[in-house]
Amino acid sequence: MTETAPRPTLEAVAARAGVSRATVSRVVNGGDGVREPLVERVRRAVEELGYVPNQAARSLVTRRHDAVAVVVAEPETRVFADPFFALQLRGISKELTAHDNQLVLLLTEGRDDHARVGRYLAGGHVDGALVFSLHLDDPLPGLIQRAGVPTVFGGRPGWSDGTTDAVYVDSDNRGGAREAVRHLAGLGRTRVAHITGPLDQTSAADRLDGYRDVMGDADPRLVVRGDFTPGGGERAMRELLDRCPDVDAVFAANDLTASGALRVLRERGRRVPEDVAVIGFDDMLPLAEQTDPPLTTVRQDIEEMGRLMARLLLGGLGPEDAGAAPAGVVLPTTLVRRTSA
Repeated sequence: MTETAPRPTLEAVAARAGVSRATVSRVVNGGDGVREPLVERVRRAVEELGYVPNQAARSLVTRRHDAVAVVVAEPETRVFADPFFALQLRGISKELTAHDNQLVLLLTEGRDDHARVGRYLAGGHVDGALVFSLHLDDPLPGLIQRAGVPTVFGGRPGWSDGTTDAVYVDSDNRGGAREAVRHLAGLGRTRVAHITGPLDQTSAADRLDGYRDVMGDADPRLVVRGDFTPGGGERAMRELLDRCPDVDAVFAANDLTASGALRVLRERGRRVPEDVAVIGFDDMLPLAEQTDPPLTTVRQDIEEMGRLMARLLLGGLGPEDAGAAPAGVVLPTTLVRRTSA
């Protein structure tokens, strides 16, 4: 068994720099009142000795943990199968890493996990929380509010607990849906269907509203509920073709749903876009480029949404920043035209 070298101490850094232990502590923990030449001597000693601050001791001084909880209100099977979550987590991780913060990922497999997440957040382990993929009856917003941690939500608030002052980041789901359906109508399509997402999520509800803004008097049989998954898209597309064989266009609530719809159309011998035009939502690459045919879709910058969520949270953690964050930020969407519509 090999012996490990003892970790450099605060006292060792002070001795190397020729300053007091208190001076080293102030420099390491970001305190004020130390002259610049002394700051440089301490930093040089820290680097030479390879000193790593004790996070627990540092937290006592700074009252910061340099850690942020990312709460995804979905089971892990969904999170790790859906590229949307990977893109959003990548954006969050990049922003937190740039500010030397750690990401703590919390998933909710079921109702029993909500209390666990609430206890963890209330326990003082993290400086704040980033929460997304919430459902309308989800108790998490209330639990988080009671935990008293700064929070930024992904998606427009619409929860039944009455939370109205939430800070959030979203995309223009309704406007993007309108643009997609107008494009289909502009192609001369008259039987435009919509496969929704789970309507207990505000993003799916907003996209349905955007469809209705354009197709207000459409046959109600042309709207079929999906769940943002390829399997849900397949089931909904089969139901649509059985209900309305004359459907000539489909606006799918996301790209995964559209990919499932495209498979069923191909199985049923419907040509895309000649017989049925298809548009998705998200522009998740490489998925949208690799469908057959490549998918026309509404692009939202998912990674930037994650980065902006983290940026808003980190920017509002200081006492002087309380209340400075905007209540909500809605990012624009754009229609990306490929060959499916």
